[in-house]
Amino acid sequence: MKEVYLDNQSAKPVDPRVIEGMLPYFGEKYGNPSALHTIGDIGTDTLEESRKSIAKFINADEDEIIFTSGATEAINLGIIGYAMKNKNKGNHIVMSEIEHISIHNIAKYLERSGFEISKVPVDKYGRVNLKKLERRITDKTILLSIGYASNEIGTIQPIREIGKLAEEKGIAFHSDAVAAEGLMPIDVKRDGVHLLALSSNDIYGPKGVGVLYMRKKFRVNPIIIGGGQERGLRSGSEDVTGIVGMKIAAEIMQKEMPSEVKRFTEYRDRMIKQILEEIPDSYLNGHPTERLASNTHIRFDGIEGESILLSFKDKGIAISTGSACTSKTLEPSHALIATGLLHEEAHGSLQITTGRFNTEQDIDSVLKAVPEVVTRLRDLSPIYKTKKV
Repeated sequence: MKEVYLDNQSAKPVDPRVIEGMLPYFGEKYGNPSALHTIGDIGTDTLEESRKSIAKFINADEDEIIFTSGATEAINLGIIGYAMKNKNKGNHIVMSEIEHISIHNIAKYLERSGFEISKVPVDKYGRVNLKKLERRITDKTILLSIGYASNEIGTIQPIREIGKLAEEKGIAFHSDAVAAEGLMPIDVKRDGVHLLALSSNDIYGPKGVGVLYMRKKFRVNPIIIGGGQERGLRSGSEDVTGIVGMKIAAEIMQKEMPSEVKRFTEYRDRMIKQILEEIPDSYLNGHPTERLASNTHIRFDGIEGESILLSFKDKGIAISTGSACTSKTLEPSHALIATGLLHEEAHGSLQITTGRFNTEQDIDSVLKAVPEVVTRLRDLSPIYKTKKV
């Protein structure tokens, strides 16, 4: 049975072109960029060329790019590093209720360290309300953290308006761009973003590599102490092999994103339309138009998400019920709860995320399977039967 992979938000396969470009750096090009000899110089040149490519990907300057072990570390360095560096200016941070779970956990850590956290509610589509955001800013606010888009329901945030508000208020604006990168243009100068996290794997590069963009004149405290690599902000020998992979992935993505987004949008719109038309008591989660091209997120009355996932697994289809980072818990998605859904409503959700290597046949497979799975689970569900009596 051929596996159909439609969980691209949790992990993407590495593009074969990326793997091919990385291979020399496992062998003959093994130099440490910190070493002062010819082999080390090759590592240094490669590192700086990669920094330049990643900067171009988001319209930044190359000296504003800091390589990390992944997006989680980049987010920690951006938020915790900025908070600790600037705590003499204020101790208040504002974030949205729909941020990735890693940012919610950072918020808990900062609260234990004496910071105050305000969370901005979102509307029923998962969009941040700008007026409510502005009302939460005080004279002690030093940082806003709002992601470009939800990694779960795919809703895109009004980033430029938020960036403009941050500039007007004179506070730093941090954004987790992981869900959005490769699916919409990211321009940190246009959008008014000061700190931004990226992940290599989310643009078909290797796992274990990420980037913190930090605009000039903004400063953070390091959270990893050591030999002083990456301008003293991220110590530890750089993973040149992985960084090369991210560079190549970014270069490919810049060329192919317009055609990919067009194709993903067609897949998404077809799935949403057909599922909602064919299956009663099914609903779209997230914004109907301001959403990522790859994201189809639908909930079904009367059934439970884990049962949906396992039923699709039996059919050889890999999908998700939400964020992979929270999939081991039995709690409903905090993002869905933030949009106003009840726990039992949030539990019955299905997330389908398409990627570069999906085909029309994959979409056919999932559209054939969805009615079969939902009908069977509802037939077994006393909840749905009770509701329909």
